[in-house]
Amino acid sequence: MIEAISCGGIVIYRWKILLLYKNQNGKYLGWVLPKGTVEPGETYRQTALREVQEETGAIGNIIKYVGKTQYNFKGNEDFVNKTVHWYLMTTNSFYCKPQSEEYFADAGFYKFHEAYHLLKFNDERQILKKAYFEYTELKKNKEFIRKKMFRGYK
Repeated sequence: MIEAISCGGIVIYRWKILLLYKNQNGKYLGWVLPKGTVEPGETYRQTALREVQEETGAIGNIIKYVGKTQYNFKGNEDFVNKTVHWYLMTTNSFYCKPQSEEYFADAGFYKFHEAYHLLKFNDERQILKKAYFEYTELKKNKEFIRKKMFRGYK
């Protein structure tokens, strides 16, 4: 069993969530949240910010750590046990551009109920629900302004 760690972001702007649509060689692979593998020397926060920017073109601002998801899959030669660390993020516009090198064919911001139903994986739906609840609580309590945001990955 191979252990793998990735980090990603639930990016929210004006109450809408950023999603990516993956389509490889005409095969529907589904809507997902941006995430990717930790590179040597990177913190989890840096990985999450870099992956959001590389995969979507959006520049994220970390609000807080939301939690992790775990799943297993069959890799090329062995089973992989993957852990994904998730961060609640915001950005400053609806700008997004899917990374075609990773077979992302579309990207966009969706209302919660749309995003929830579009997401292909149940673990991503659950982490979205948790992040959106925390976003709602922060907005309601006006804590957004007081939170120090970790911006950019460089």
